[in-house]
Amino acid sequence: MLLVVIAACEVGFWVILGAGLAARYLLRWQRVSTVLLVGVPVTDLVLLGATALDLSRGATATWAHGLAAAYLGFSVAFGPSMVRWADVRFAHRFAGGPAPVPAPRYGAARTRHEWREWVKALIAWAIAVALLGAAILVVGDAGRTAELQGWIGRLSIVLGVWLVGWPVYYTVFPKRDPALRDGSAVS
Repeated sequence: MLLVVIAACEVGFWVILGAGLAARYLLRWQRVSTVLLVGVPVTDLVLLGATALDLSRGATATWAHGLAAAYLGFSVAFGPSMVRWADVRFAHRFAGGPAPVPAPRYGAARTRHEWREWVKALIAWAIAVALLGAAILVVGDAGRTAELQGWIGRLSIVLGVWLVGWPVYYTVFPKRDPALRDGSAVS
């Protein structure tokens, strides 16, 4: 059942975001848009409440409980930038806004971008691990929370791979613009 709540929260996030942007740019309803966009994080609260309720009723933590914590961490850390991403594209497409600026592809700018994204991942990891740790402490039964311990390890591995595979890699081996003949990087 928790997987259904996670899926509903993900769908709800995009539906509320889309409705808020449509109200802002298509209908020009600024107040309605603001209310809808402020409501986007409500989906996170619904998921947090459903997960806490399930565990408080004596459920043994499953893969879905760990996924819920990971989803919440990702949503809090990456949510604002995802809203900005969607807003810029919606404004461009439907309201004559400027074209979205693509992420940098080369040089120091690309390296800085990778580090910023990894810091968001670190924040997501910290939130998810805090939620998992809190659930482990509140439940207080190692047998019922073993799956949550596993999630802490899995999320830590993902964070480490992300660190080495992107920001560290681009720091050591910055991607150079092939169009440049002199070998200097573009910011």
